[in-house]
Amino acid sequence: MSDPQPSRSARSSPSGADRTDKGSPDRFDKRTLFKRLVEFVSPGPDSTAELVELLADAEQRELIEPESRVMLEGVLRMADMTAGDVMVAATRMDLLDIDSDYDELLAVVIDTAHSRFPVYEDRRDNVIGILMAKDLLKLQRAPELNLRTLLRPAIFVPESKRLNELLRDFRNSRNHLAIVIDEFGNTAGLITIEDVLEEIVGEIEDEFDEEQRDNGIYTLADGTHRVAGDVTIEAVNTAFGTTLPIDDFDTIGGLVAHQHGRVPRRGEAVEAGGLRFAVMITRGGAVRWFRVARVPEAPLSSDGADAD
Repeated sequence: MSDPQPSRSARSSPSGADRTDKGSPDRFDKRTLFKRLVEFVSPGPDSTAELVELLADAEQRELIEPESRVMLEGVLRMADMTAGDVMVAATRMDLLDIDSDYDELLAVVIDTAHSRFPVYEDRRDNVIGILMAKDLLKLQRAPELNLRTLLRPAIFVPESKRLNELLRDFRNSRNHLAIVIDEFGNTAGLITIEDVLEEIVGEIEDEFDEEQRDNGIYTLADGTHRVAGDVTIEAVNTAFGTTLPIDDFDTIGGLVAHQHGRVPRRGEAVEAGGLRFAVMITRGGAVRWFRVARVPEAPLSSDGADAD
């Protein structure tokens, strides 16, 4: 004979309250057991790679939008990246000399079209402050002003600074640019808040970029050219009169990466077809922009042969 069903009093506490009421230990234990069961049946991701796979699966099942997946993956990538990974190398930095006159400063500002510039004294490695391009206009109206009075403090961060930490610092300090220094205290490059945000949302193009989107090739003030990494090789051949091979690769970025053996990093340069491709910006494991210049021809010796 089976046991009789327990009475209501047996299932209740002495006060008559149900032991499974909210907040009781029994209910807490049951919820914990249920959570453990769910985790056993469908465990969470153990690595970033697994989490990325889950995001891709969620996109395929139309649980999240493609744009949301890209941004979430960008956040995950950014957590593992440092300032040294995305900075503009020191050799590629556009700086202003504190001893330059107004016309020289204005020429650099116009040619580069940046809104902020590190300012150095005596040598490029000695950054003493940051000049806002709009503040330079004050010198035009009041030439007696000292350029030093217009400088804003420079923020210095190590190459090992995590991008998520740097983004928080940018937000809290309301700065948009920082100078990156190496382990010896030397200037390694610079990084902007836009560089950090682009690792999350992708390339942030302004109206100037929009004007150049059609062909991806345009001439800079110094006679060099800025070329998008996804420009076709055929377009580059047409623009520069070169004969780069078009059979194996479609874009100039793919060809340059093949010639180099890997995707070149910011500040690196690769020569191909008589052109020098210096990397300006990289995004998502590919080159976004090159600075392209013709390789100077080697001087001839007296007998007409190339000099060693």
